Amino acid sequence: MDPRQLDSFDRAILQVMATDGRISVTDLAQRIGLSKTPTQTRLKRLEQGGYIKGYRAILDPIRLGLDHVAFVQVRLSDTREAALSAFNRGVRGIPEIEQCHMLAADFDYLLKVRVRDMAAYRAVLGEKISALPHVASTSTYVAMQAVKEGAL
Repeated sequence: MDPRQLDSFDRAILQVMATDGRISVTDLAQRIGLSKTPTQTRLKRLEQGGYIKGYRAILDPIRLGLDHVAFVQVRLSDTREAALSAFNRGVRGIPEIEQCHMLAADFDYLLKVRVRDMAAYRAVLGEKISALPHVASTSTYVAMQAVKEGAL
């Protein structure tokens, strides 16, 4: 399904679902101005089309004691496809890495790391991130405050 084929009702469904994934189909239909059956059909089509990847609980990392966020620039010693794939596989195995993005920049990757404190971060950096395949160097930037997170 091509994104250009999404109409205003489809986009409204996506907007509501992004903020309230537990909304009932009846309430969703009322919010977007359609009856229940066409809303349900559209929702199923959006799920099958991959626009809605799934449903999950959004946890509060601060209440869980994970209030230390660092952004890490990573430079690799090798950027051939096999090296990139090896690094990507390694990153997926480190739960403290919340996000990983390959960039077109003067470094190769930007990681968002979330841990309980600076000591935990130092351990993750020294024992896990630096040990990833082909890591040549890292630079860390510590976040002081999250102004906006998690929105489309």
